[in-house]
Amino acid sequence: MTPRPPTTPVYRERLTTLRNAFPAPVSDRMHDAYFVFSIMRALDQVDAMKSAVPLLGRSQTLDYAAAEQAELGEDTRSVEAVARLLVGTLEGMPIWGHPRTQVNVVPPPSIPSIIGSLLPAIYNPNLVSDDTSYGLALTEAAVAAMTARLVGYDGATSAGVFTFGGTATTLYGVKLGIEKAFPEAMHEGVRGDGVILASAQSHYCRLNVAGWLGLGEKNVVAVPTHLDNDMRMDRLEAAAREALDGGRRIVALVATMGTTDAFGVDDLEAIVHLRDRLVDDYALDYVPHVHADAVIGWAWSVFNDYDFEQNALEFRPSTVRALAAACRRISKLSLADSVGIDFHKTGFAPYISSLFLARRREDMQRLVRGRETMPYLFQSGERHPGLFTLETSRSGSGVLAAYANLQLFGKAGLRTLLGHLVEMAESLREHLEGHRSTTVLNGDNVGTVTVFRVYPDGVDTWTVKARERTDPAARTELLRHNEYNRRIYRYLYERAMRGEGPHISMTDCYRETDYGEPIVGLKSFILSPFVDEEHVQQLVQNILDAREAVQDP
Repeated sequence: MTPRPPTTPVYRERLTTLRNAFPAPVSDRMHDAYFVFSIMRALDQVDAMKSAVPLLGRSQTLDYAAAEQAELGEDTRSVEAVARLLVGTLEGMPIWGHPRTQVNVVPPPSIPSIIGSLLPAIYNPNLVSDDTSYGLALTEAAVAAMTARLVGYDGATSAGVFTFGGTATTLYGVKLGIEKAFPEAMHEGVRGDGVILASAQSHYCRLNVAGWLGLGEKNVVAVPTHLDNDMRMDRLEAAAREALDGGRRIVALVATMGTTDAFGVDDLEAIVHLRDRLVDDYALDYVPHVHADAVIGWAWSVFNDYDFEQNALEFRPSTVRALAAACRRISKLSLADSVGIDFHKTGFAPYISSLFLARRREDMQRLVRGRETMPYLFQSGERHPGLFTLETSRSGSGVLAAYANLQLFGKAGLRTLLGHLVEMAESLREHLEGHRSTTVLNGDNVGTVTVFRVYPDGVDTWTVKARERTDPAARTELLRHNEYNRRIYRYLYERAMRGEGPHISMTDCYRETDYGEPIVGLKSFILSPFVDEEHVQQLVQNILDAREAVQDP
């Protein structure tokens, strides 16, 4: 009887096809070329979606009902077919580098930072330990040291770890505060009543952090702010003393070094001095933690040693004044016990690239867990961040993207970029203040964001801001003008979607009036290095056109 010829199992045939969908583990010129070509073809398809409109393709209605009916298919697809599907998901996305995009604190990533994100995506380092990340672990240490020295820390005695976003940097800071106020909380839980003190204009993540760490949102005290959006120190001190008098422990004082809506910068030096007085006055057996939420403002540290009098970069006088004013407080970051930094905001890196810095390396020891709890990790290597990080799996993409931009820009490059963005924001403010129908709400703030309101004919914009903010009798007028600005925003948005002008955003509550009503503001957040004077003038003209087209409700 003749034996049957050997056959290849079906799965083996399919496996060969699937292997072609992965980068080759050993150099293969043909397959390596296919890999690069696949990426280039996808980029070509994305490039075809660009136009004068500051979006990829066109904005479309998102059908979530259809998405929720999705099921995993039975058959495999080709790399090319999947790439087309992936490109399609970008339809309607803002192009952050477009000079007409002035929506939020999202920059365009630089080419090296994109490469920095791509390489870890291919080789998949895990920063849980240096035995799974090797050079990436070394790079994380280097980036943390470079950034620490930039903000004024000692790079040799501080510690830094990349994490999952700006909220996480605040979470790490507050967690250290919990461990100081409630020793052994890591093992035994929070045994007492703790409070977080933060600006009323600070990021809402303060509530997320309090909730997720078990403190509870009700234990976050929102401290009122001045009109320039920094915390009132008298109210902060009163709140802190009230908490301590009531037997509560101050887990953290969070200083916001650049608010999202207006670039308000808290007086960090005064906050630290207040903390120290409270320790002495109450003979506290712990030192409340001061965390600087500088995810936006950190980048202004590059001006700490810039000679504003000499002004080698030749910025306009108004720009020099704005940069120097921001630097006056940003330069105090070294006083904080910890700092949160987002390279994906004012560092021009892709999401997510967030760094938590602790001024004293030994503070991180408060978070260390015993190796016996993780018997299947740390069998080799010498640096094991997974012993103290919240995350086990941590991508190297944020690290390498940040490293790429620090090497690309240096101080001079970041000064040039930030100075230009501030110069464009200053130009916009000058234009808006130069028209009788528009007024800037955050005129005392000096970042790249401009919050403004537009008024119909017959309104005195010299006096209306103060009246609407302080006089309860102006409530009806305020609400009518709120609705008017919403209509102006809608007009500007529709023009932007037709490619006829900049795409800006709106905030439903820039801040509250003295009588508890929200003040609606239109917002231009300039973060594209491609924005120039012509785009500023176009926005102003569109605003004036909107006044002609929009009726006062």
